[in-house]
Amino acid sequence: MTDSLTLGCPHCGAVNRVSQARLNDGPKCGKCKHSLFTGEPVALTEASFHALVERSELPVVVDFWAGWCGPCKMMAPIFAEAARELEPRMRFAKIDTEAEQALAGRFGIRSIPTLIVFRNGREVARQPGVLQVTQLRQWLRPHLASS
Repeated sequence: MTDSLTLGCPHCGAVNRVSQARLNDGPKCGKCKHSLFTGEPVALTEASFHALVERSELPVVVDFWAGWCGPCKMMAPIFAEAARELEPRMRFAKIDTEAEQALAGRFGIRSIPTLIVFRNGREVARQPGVLQVTQLRQWLRPHLASS
């Protein structure tokens, strides 16, 4: 295993290599110079999914949601709190299943919210339904990158 990770920029989609030892130092994108971590979930589209999930060596947890979904609205602040606490050991992203129906279909999303953890672009865990922040932290703990 190398000392660096490949991860996409949430602003421009450029793929960057970042030393694991420097993840907590506020790394910036080599192309657009914006911060690689925002402390907030990143909105994913079909176009950004490749760079931010499939090419990422950092674990990525994705919240599949929809604007009309009551439980999704309950989950949103919990997911945002986890992003503030757990980045940069994991990236947090959201996919609006209404706007990105092809992505929702690709992953067989049948109920929302559904959380999926990806590592190296592959699904490693899935959790349907709303979790409280302590439950979410506990579920994500085995998937966090070392810091």
